[in-house]
Amino acid sequence: MKFSKPHTLKQIADLINCKYTGSSDFPVLGMNEIHVVEPGDIVFVDHPKYYGKALESAATIVLINKDVECPEGKALLISDDPFRDFNKLTDYFNPFKPSNSAIAKSATIGKNTIIQPNCFIGNNVIIGDDCEIHSNVSIYDDTIIGNNVTIHAGTVLGANAFYYKNRPEGYDRLKSGGRVVIEDNVDIGAACTIDRGVTADTTIGKGSKLDNQIQIGHDTIVGEKCLIASQTGIAGCVVIENNVIIWGQVGVKSGITIAEGTEIYAQSGLGHSTEKGKSYFGSPASEARERFKEMAYIRKIPEILKSLKS
Repeated sequence: MKFSKPHTLKQIADLINCKYTGSSDFPVLGMNEIHVVEPGDIVFVDHPKYYGKALESAATIVLINKDVECPEGKALLISDDPFRDFNKLTDYFNPFKPSNSAIAKSATIGKNTIIQPNCFIGNNVIIGDDCEIHSNVSIYDDTIIGNNVTIHAGTVLGANAFYYKNRPEGYDRLKSGGRVVIEDNVDIGAACTIDRGVTADTTIGKGSKLDNQIQIGHDTIVGEKCLIASQTGIAGCVVIENNVIIWGQVGVKSGITIAEGTEIYAQSGLGHSTEKGKSYFGSPASEARERFKEMAYIRKIPEILKSLKS
């Protein structure tokens, strides 16, 4: 999330009432999660296990719960609760704005686009030309939709990320200030759910086609001309490169990369990154040909045991 104008380190520290290390006029341009940070961004960290990763990231401002040595060229915001204060910044720079109409006044809808009854189009949504938005679709604030996109009934774009901190009193949600971006010539089936990014974008690339009942988690990037079949669940922060095929009832772990041209067979559970152009099957998924060989050997076990007894 980039701010509408640059802020100083002191201005940010005053917003969340915390101490800081660095020049008071150190520039702050935005805030992001660690996998998408750039120079000028704030990243937060609240566990010693991840201090090094945050301090060595591209982010130049680290919101942290301990006064540690500050790397050269960076600044620290020292908070007793970085998770809470990251939420405060999200609320300040991208607050929730209620909409009192089915189609918000600030929404932009392109030429020849059809919006069927009972849809909700939120604040600052942009929908391109020649789109078909079928009944009971909900498109949350700030979503961007390209040209020639079809979205079938009951789909929800832009719900909150599934991201929580476990506190003694219960789970505390990390607020979502990112967007959903749907590029040109995408088809999305009925009853799909695509969550917005925490601070960046969840993106569906040009020409990709999604079947019914698919869940795509926050900050996931789906490349161009991908096919994803029904009842697939993709966790947050996954990178799916171009021309990937994912068949039905596949589960995908967060934070991995599915390489270009990968094919994942139905009912697989993928917990690791893949290699370009290969097929995978099983749970946990492995290279399909090797898995089929293993299954063939397993089927022979009763015959082998019988021969040993005789």
